[in-house]
Amino acid sequence: MTLDPDTARRLRDGMAHGVLSFPLTSFHDDGTLDPDGFRAHVAAQIATGPGAVFPACGTGEFFSLDEDEYRQVVTIAVEEAGGRVPVVAGIGYGWAQAVRFARIAEEAGADALLVLPHYLVAAPQDGLVAQLEQIAARTRLPLIAYQRGQVAFGVDAFRRVAAIDGVIGLKDGHSDLDRLQRLTLAAPEDFLFFNGASTAEIQARAYATVGVPAYSSAVHAFAPEIANAFFTALRDGDDGTLEKLLRDFYVPLVELRDRVPGYAVSLVKAAARLRGRPVGPVRAPLTDPSDADLADLRVLLTTGLDLVGAAL
Repeated sequence: MTLDPDTARRLRDGMAHGVLSFPLTSFHDDGTLDPDGFRAHVAAQIATGPGAVFPACGTGEFFSLDEDEYRQVVTIAVEEAGGRVPVVAGIGYGWAQAVRFARIAEEAGADALLVLPHYLVAAPQDGLVAQLEQIAARTRLPLIAYQRGQVAFGVDAFRRVAAIDGVIGLKDGHSDLDRLQRLTLAAPEDFLFFNGASTAEIQARAYATVGVPAYSSAVHAFAPEIANAFFTALRDGDDGTLEKLLRDFYVPLVELRDRVPGYAVSLVKAAARLRGRPVGPVRAPLTDPSDADLADLRVLLTTGLDLVGAAL
């Protein structure tokens, strides 16, 4: 496959100037896709200057989309980005199904693909490498591997992954900094790394110490003012601002997130709705927050916006 060598450069440049945006997928109250709502949401996300946009990934409920809905979501993201920022679409399941989504993303005009952890089964290191080899051989788009859940690369397997033609980066969600440091030291010079931990800001400083300053931000999906203030403080070494945001907003957010499985997405959508964003509810098997948790979220969101001088 012929790859666009400019994509990695654009991603690297974007990562240096802004957080990575993972937009929410908008649904109507009856659970059907809301293309107009998604278009408005992703346009607002892009207007705040993210380093890249990642539609139909974990925060975007990729696992709940059928192929036609996926096509609409990626197409809209590409149209709204208009070439201003890279668009990296999520793909996943087994490699055969991942390739089907990859072809849709290609046709929609995506710049690259984030390969989400495969479905259900645990696999040996050879199998993890083979999964990426099979996908890379069948798409012209660059791939970013995502190690999380049942996917975790050892150094030897990672070297083989980094040598696959078309694999340009790794997103890490394990937060094992010992392992991650070994991987960064084994990587080619131009290989991209991303902090993909849940509520990545909590560990952003720690990731940066092992050479991984770029991170995804779920908070950006509902409060780009907070996410961008944190990014600026991290970039500028403003520890006072970082610690205030961590102590008074991010840590309480994680404590609220940990109350119920799935709140990593459900709370983000609920917070966006509190700010009038047209994202709608989550789809089953996720559930929207309880009234009590929603009340706590409203207080926390107000606190976070007050910290950066923004209004609810």
